[in-house]
Amino acid sequence: MANEQSRSEDFGRLGANIVGNTNENIEININSGKKILKVQSGLPLLQTLAVQGIFIPSACGGRGICGTCKVKILSDVGPYSQSEINHISKEEMRQGIRLACQVKLKKSIKIELPEKLFKIERFKGIVESLKKVTYDINEVRIKLIEPSEISFKAGQYIQIIVPQYGDVKESVRRSYSIASTPSDRNHVELLVRLVPSGIATTYVHNYLKVGDPVELFGPFGEFYMRDTNADMVMVAGGSGLAPIKSIVLDMYERGITNRRVWLFFGARSVRDLYYVDLFKEIEQKWPNFHFILALSDPQPEDNWNGEVGLITDILSKYLDSMIPKDNAKEGYLCGSPGMISACIKVFSKYGIKDVYFDKF
Repeated sequence: MANEQSRSEDFGRLGANIVGNTNENIEININSGKKILKVQSGLPLLQTLAVQGIFIPSACGGRGICGTCKVKILSDVGPYSQSEINHISKEEMRQGIRLACQVKLKKSIKIELPEKLFKIERFKGIVESLKKVTYDINEVRIKLIEPSEISFKAGQYIQIIVPQYGDVKESVRRSYSIASTPSDRNHVELLVRLVPSGIATTYVHNYLKVGDPVELFGPFGEFYMRDTNADMVMVAGGSGLAPIKSIVLDMYERGITNRRVWLFFGARSVRDLYYVDLFKEIEQKWPNFHFILALSDPQPEDNWNGEVGLITDILSKYLDSMIPKDNAKEGYLCGSPGMISACIKVFSKYGIKDVYFDKF
């Protein structure tokens, strides 16, 4: 939830420390009085809760772009903004669902939050290694210091605080899927694709160094393997391999190899491919795991003999004649919004209704 996992670089700014623009003291009553916060008015609910150590998922940092910071508000807080109308259904509106980034606190309110949000933690760590896996994707491995361990489900994401640097005068928050496995509780591994003029990706590619301190929040997200017997059809594009890598390796480590898995990875040319040897090795060891590569624009020097075409076309080809139809199937997607939408249409055509992804 992101570059294809940088979660898009057009995200809003959410400072780690927010000051000013506040007025009188008001009260936020959470879950019928289970938690009551005394805060100052004048700031959006998203930022106010973050200052109090309650972190609502927000891939875009608070600009109303991603639509992920949904909360149930039981008080009248005024009309819906256009950003909310774009992301909240009529049924959700009837239930009082709002975007926390769009609700500016003017008076005391009552809200409902899932209990799991109270388990979101703030982590301090240091960069243990930086490695280029393609010309525009960096693998960032972070060693956790305080606390020194994290618990998450394979496929979830974290938010990283990008400090002030160069002409960037405010710290910003960005979301990235965790590429490492839950068994490695002392580290978090990220894949960061360079986006032109991107605040976070420019920092990671041009400023971040081994040994630098980093601050993280998480884990977040509902993108993880469901505990069923269904076949898994997974599609990744670009740096969207991050959560897929975590899920596949976690399944293999835990011996969940009875499930049949087809992983489709789409790229433009050979220079955009990475982790190919890793997944091919898994394919050799795991008979029920199938790794399919496709290039949309292979170059003459690539000497490519594999699948050629858009990943959705290759997906259709396999679903039509190469993937057995003798079992229920689930779809797992990670990539650009356009790729996700196109894949959902393909899945729908073949009757695959259970499709999971983080929308960013």
